[in-house]
Amino acid sequence: MMELLAPAGSMEALQAAVKGGADAVYVGGTQFSARQYAKNFDNRQLEEATNFCHHLGVKIYATVNTLLSNNELKEAENFINQIYGMGVDGVIIQDLGLMRLIRQAFPDLKVHASTQMTVHNTLGVKALEKMGFKRVVLARELEIEEIAQIAAHTEIELEVFVHGALCICYSGQCLMSSLIGGRSGNRGKCAQPCRLIYTLMDKDGKRMKIQGKYLLSARDICTLNYLALFKKAGVTSLKIEGRMKKPEYVFHVTSAYRRAIDSLNEKAG
Repeated sequence: MMELLAPAGSMEALQAAVKGGADAVYVGGTQFSARQYAKNFDNRQLEEATNFCHHLGVKIYATVNTLLSNNELKEAENFINQIYGMGVDGVIIQDLGLMRLIRQAFPDLKVHASTQMTVHNTLGVKALEKMGFKRVVLARELEIEEIAQIAAHTEIELEVFVHGALCICYSGQCLMSSLIGGRSGNRGKCAQPCRLIYTLMDKDGKRMKIQGKYLLSARDICTLNYLALFKKAGVTSLKIEGRMKKPEYVFHVTSAYRRAIDSLNEKAG
């Protein structure tokens, strides 16, 4: 059965996700999260969130998915030690140096490879499997046939984004925000400049006629009508984007996917 994984950028959003029927939620702490401008959770709130989820049979994954500098590794390890003690069901990371520390200090902690690692083929998935990762959040650019091919050649869990905003670049590897304003997406501080209105000019400086105003912004995805294809392809977890979204959004989107998944399971008997 496919897991429905919902975003929670605040305690209110987490409660909305659970009420909407999520099997699992993903949250960020006050540090090392790729969504530093969400409300996020301090350590007390993380423990409260973990207890709340587990009481209702819902899993909780913590995002520790920014790239880390040398002087941050010990602090990140200390943070993981704290959430490990809380009993989180897994951590989502991007930094391979952090992975080595986790395997040494917390060998039984389940680790997911973030989509920001841009893993897009079977060899990449197998390499991470050898390192000890238990799940890979695949690059968002993959087609369903490519996902199915990867699933057919690996035993590792595969997670895919099924709803929400899409980065215009390859799975979060954009440097535009960093170059324009010094806010790196790989440090959790993307200012989303691709969402702004731009004017397209020709080589002579004349404004060109185009359709629309948002030249770099991709439309949000919605795959409610394609869930059977994900199931057939061998996907483990269906991930909804949106840790910056309001609780109302989280509830309604999660509820819609819950109904669609349940309907799919009923038809399968």
